[in-house]
Amino acid sequence: MAHRKTSKRSKAKATLRLADLEHSKNAVLHSLGAASSQESYGHAIDEFIGWYCSEPRLAFNRTVVLRYRFFLEQKNLAPSTINVRLAAVRRLAYEASDTGLLSPDLAAGIRRVKGAKPLGVRIGNWLTVDQSKTLLGERPSSSLRGKRDRAILALLIGCGLRRAEVVGLETEDFQIREEHCVIADLIGKGKHIRTVPVPRWAKRAVDEWTTAAGINTGAIFRRVSRLDKIWGDSITPKAIWHVVKAAARRADIKNLAPHDLRRTCARLCHLAGGELEQIQLLLGHASVQTTERYLGCKQKLSQAVNDNLGLEFT
Repeated sequence: MAHRKTSKRSKAKATLRLADLEHSKNAVLHSLGAASSQESYGHAIDEFIGWYCSEPRLAFNRTVVLRYRFFLEQKNLAPSTINVRLAAVRRLAYEASDTGLLSPDLAAGIRRVKGAKPLGVRIGNWLTVDQSKTLLGERPSSSLRGKRDRAILALLIGCGLRRAEVVGLETEDFQIREEHCVIADLIGKGKHIRTVPVPRWAKRAVDEWTTAAGINTGAIFRRVSRLDKIWGDSITPKAIWHVVKAAARRADIKNLAPHDLRRTCARLCHLAGGELEQIQLLLGHASVQTTERYLGCKQKLSQAVNDNLGLEFT
């Protein structure tokens, strides 16, 4: 037993090579269940590996990770972005230590590196009711692609779904509860399960798409060819991104991302008198503080406190 411990400890290093880092990265990704987490952590680890390998013979320890945090802060990244990058590096150190590549003491030091402290809350981006109507269009397009895209936008705005959640929807997910259409037992981020009410107008948009496409079972959303024909049995989260970007260009809305429509759903629910707890349940947030950040509900921009200072120019 003692010989095994000594052998494993003897393999531990202070400086990791690219092959070691890639091995540890794969271990991290295999430990994550959600595809969105794998994508986020994979990107963050690749960014760190690129920085780490840019300086030869750099030790992988607490001091180096502190230098990396300073490097990220100098790029003026948001604290939340920096903290995701650091979380990925901590996970990388943990996996490297667990497989005997990195000294446990060095890994413990890396895990003690604190994240960046948020200085205020970024306002984010959302649409008004009129902008949302413009994005959706008054009438559905006669083409299959137009009907599909409108249904996607309706679920993003009307239900506050994430891209991956829209992609994973199947016909059987739409059910009736308390005489209201819902997406039942939706498995969201972190494998949290929630039930999402679907507004009538959003369900109507989905029905117009599925009827025209002849979809009766399986995935709701499929690819549409240039000849306006259905092909394949699913779409990707990246396709949702392109749908939102194309709609934003048509509506002349700048810098719109799919997640902004989730924020729009939260904001419009709040402005319509929705309770904070109900909005939290709708979006599937584990913390009500996250919902508050989406809403920006503590700051009233339409009735700003500095609008009537008595200093107006004539």
